[in-house]
Amino acid sequence: MAESYDVIIIGSGPGGYVAAIRASQLGLKTAIVEREHMGGICLNWGCIPTKALLRSAEVLDHANHFKDYGLVLEGTVKPDAKAVVGRSRAVSARLNAGVGFLMKKNKIDIIWGEAKITKASTGTQAGEIVVGKPSKPVVEPQHPLPKNVKSGEGTYTAKHIIIATGARPRALPGIEPDGKLIWTYFEALKPDVLPKSLIVMGSGAIGIEFASFYRSMGVDVTVVEVMPTIMPVEDAEVTAIARKQLEKRGLKIFTSAKVTKVDKATDSVTAHVETADGKVQQITADRLISAIGVQGNIENLGIEALGVKTDRGCVVIDGYGKTNIAGIYAIGDVAGPPMLAHKAEHEGVVCVEKIAGLPNVHPTDKGKVPGCTYCNPQVASVGITEAKAKEQGRDIRVGRFSFAANGKAIALGEDQGMVKVIFDRKTGELLGAHMVGAEVTELIQGFVVAMNLETTEEELMHTIFPHPTVSETMKEAVLDAYGRVLNA
Repeated sequence: MAESYDVIIIGSGPGGYVAAIRASQLGLKTAIVEREHMGGICLNWGCIPTKALLRSAEVLDHANHFKDYGLVLEGTVKPDAKAVVGRSRAVSARLNAGVGFLMKKNKIDIIWGEAKITKASTGTQAGEIVVGKPSKPVVEPQHPLPKNVKSGEGTYTAKHIIIATGARPRALPGIEPDGKLIWTYFEALKPDVLPKSLIVMGSGAIGIEFASFYRSMGVDVTVVEVMPTIMPVEDAEVTAIARKQLEKRGLKIFTSAKVTKVDKATDSVTAHVETADGKVQQITADRLISAIGVQGNIENLGIEALGVKTDRGCVVIDGYGKTNIAGIYAIGDVAGPPMLAHKAEHEGVVCVEKIAGLPNVHPTDKGKVPGCTYCNPQVASVGITEAKAKEQGRDIRVGRFSFAANGKAIALGEDQGMVKVIFDRKTGELLGAHMVGAEVTELIQGFVVAMNLETTEEELMHTIFPHPTVSETMKEAVLDAYGRVLNA
């Protein structure tokens, strides 16, 4: 007889493992199915290891500017690619093992293999999944299977099945990654040696972070973006400042341009880049990173046969993670944008709490999901941009404050940045906040909390911010929106 659970979650990324923990906390018998590595892309190939690489880049950038701080550094500081990558992989391995520990601590069964949903639950019958051998080998053999793997291949039932299978890199026809000359983030995370030159196709968070990292490592980097601005989902005024700083660091950036063709040589690639005026420029580099986005892992799950609705490669859900088929849910990247780990975690908790019947469970509000890009300078945001507010016909107030007028930023030597806020003129509602500069990915949460608490401009203006801190720029931007700025 098939082993039965209250909840089975397919995928152990941030959405999946957090949902499993919350389900267990609520007294639901829970299992998680994983085919490759605990922690999913985020812990193994995305959020965490890239931040470890970017930390090495940040330290190197500071070391190369010691004189700016009145310090003398004897000799030169140069990157050791093998050591930098080794540190990143060690950080990943530590967290990978940590997820296995959390599963054991919370008495969650780990089913190792690849899942296919064969039956949806009905009023009297539980849903069913069949787990077979993984279709591809574990990418990181140094990440051993967790010791608490209890189950493997076989048939399992659950009243509630949550799909949390994440996403994978998207590829353009004719410019498919080959793992050698054309990379995805997998290869970009662990190069054997640093290339001397690099083309990055796409300037979203993934592309611009790798562009920033490799430039800090001394690589000649060219970015090609099809949209008119880099980081297209961000506020244009903020990305203009970011672009200026990135170009000052030596990045070459083409916007309103596209790679139409790539020629491969033995150890280099030549990209044919078509610009807005229709002209084509050939750019040769050692490697090319394809960072044009990701697509949901919806294949081979059996959902087509069950009639689960999908759209543009992602599972369609409501605010609680429910699909159109009873007993089947989806969370995280596989359920569509914004494809961010913290959104996946939140969706997982909301989904499970709704399943458990908790009262007053609020649906996920994607308008309050912060976005962070960890390039140098950092970019962070929440809510709508100024352009989007105008597109919606909103009557708005906009406030700005430059890091160049903030004492702490000047003392840190990080005075190139800005905070921008957008308010509804009539109600005082904070519609959006956008930042560029040092550590803004840590600052943005202040505005996220404010939006969730439905804080008005008056309450923000009466909030006391500590001095001296970079966070004071947040209050000053609010004051500026209402003609009350103090330090500019």
